[in-house]
Amino acid sequence: MSTARTALVTGANRGIGFEVARRLAETGLSVLLGSRDRGRGS
Repeated sequence: MSTARTALVTGANRGIGFEVARRLAETGLSVLLGSRDRGRGS
């Protein structure tokens, strides 16, 4: 069984969603993010 953890954050190109994605990544989780603006969602 794998112990890898992944989070999906929608609206992660700015504001609260961005900060949530950033902090989850800092804890070592793999983070997938959703963004309406592809260029800003990196």
